[in-house]
Amino acid sequence: MDLATLAPSPGLAATTTLETLETPCLVLDADRMDRNIKRLRNRLDDLGVSLRPHLKTAKSIEVARRCMSAPEGPATVSTLKEAEQFAAAGVRDVIYAVGIAPSKLARVAELRAKGVDLVVVLDTVEQAQAVAEASRGAGMRIPAMIEIDCDGHRSGVVPGNHAQLLEIGQTLATGAELRGVLTHAGDSYKGGGDEAQQRFAEAERLAVVEAAQLLRGAGLPCPIVSVGSTPTAHHAKDLTGVTEVRAGVFVFFDLVMAGIGICQVEDIALSVLATVIGHQREKGWIITDGGWMSLSRDRGTSRQAIDQGYGLVSDIDGNAYQDIIVVDANQEHGILAVRPGSSAGLPDLAIGDRVRILPNHACATAAQHPVYHIVRSGSHAVEACWPRFGGW
Repeated sequence: MDLATLAPSPGLAATTTLETLETPCLVLDADRMDRNIKRLRNRLDDLGVSLRPHLKTAKSIEVARRCMSAPEGPATVSTLKEAEQFAAAGVRDVIYAVGIAPSKLARVAELRAKGVDLVVVLDTVEQAQAVAEASRGAGMRIPAMIEIDCDGHRSGVVPGNHAQLLEIGQTLATGAELRGVLTHAGDSYKGGGDEAQQRFAEAERLAVVEAAQLLRGAGLPCPIVSVGSTPTAHHAKDLTGVTEVRAGVFVFFDLVMAGIGICQVEDIALSVLATVIGHQREKGWIITDGGWMSLSRDRGTSRQAIDQGYGLVSDIDGNAYQDIIVVDANQEHGILAVRPGSSAGLPDLAIGDRVRILPNHACATAAQHPVYHIVRSGSHAVEACWPRFGGW
C-alpha cells in the first residue's frame, strides 16, 4: 500500500485546520509516521525477517493498513476487541499476544470459525489443557504459541525449564495446535545505550531459537519463532532462526523511546493539540486545556535521565520548545513551565494560542482519544480523521 495515501474522511470540512479543531485532541503527523514505518520495514528486510506489527498502540484500521505488509496481515493484538475490530476490516492473520484466559476461548473459537487465523499465547500447562479442551469441544485445533521469558521481565517459560516447555507442547498436541514460540524483551525499555540494546536483542533471539530447537528435537512442530520489542527491533544485528518481529510503538514513537535513544524527538508522530487558557506569571506557568484526561497519567520518563513531566511542549507546527514541559496536570488543566534547572525562557503564548504536546507513552495517550486528526509536516491543514477504538 502507498503510505502517502490518505483516506478521505466524510464530513471533514475542507477548511479544517489546527486552528479550528476543538481541543484537546489527538494529532498524527502522517509524514513522520510514514518515515518511521519505512525505517523499520527496511531494516527487517535487510535482516531477512518479516514484520508482524503490534496494533495495540494504533487501534485504528487506517493506521494498521499502513504498517501491515498486506491487508490481511500479519498482525499482533493485545485484546480480543482489537482482534474482532481488525477481523471485521479483513485482517486474517493475527496473534493475540497476551496470555490466554480460558474464559476467552469461546470468543477465539468464534473468530476462527469466521475464517480468522487467530493464535493464542500461553506459558502454563493449565492454559494448554484449557486450549486443548476448547479445541476438542469446538471441533477445531486452536493454534497456540508458547511464551518464553527471555529476561525475567514479566511472564513466559524460563528458557532452561525444558521439562515445562515440553509438557506444554505435548499437552497442546492432545487437541490443539502448537504454532511456535515467542518472546518480548521487556528489559530493553530500560535503555543502556546501543551495546546494551544489542545484548537485549541477542538474548531475545537466543531464548526463542533454543526453545524452538528443543521442541523440534522432541518431534513437536515450531513453524513460527517470534521476537518483539521496538528497541530490540532497531538494534538486532543477527536474527538467524527468527521468522518474524513484533513491534508496535515504532509507528508513532514517544518520549520514552527518545529517552532510550531509539528515535529523536523530531521522529515522534503523535501529539496532543491544546489551547492556552491562562497564565500564572508569578509562578512561571502557562495553563492549557490539555490535562491528564487527554495526555494520560503516564510518567514513563520519570525514571530516565531527562524527566519530561507529562509531556514535551511543541509549537503548533510540531517544533519542540527548548525545555518547556507539562510540569503538572489536573483532569482538564495542563501546567506548562520551564524544566527545573534549565535557563530557558517561557515562550510568549497568549490566551487562545495553541501548542502540541508530545507524549511520554504513545499507547496511553492515544487511548484517551476517539480519533486521529491527520496532518502533514509543516502544514496546519487537517487532511483526514481516522477513528480509533478501545475496550476489551
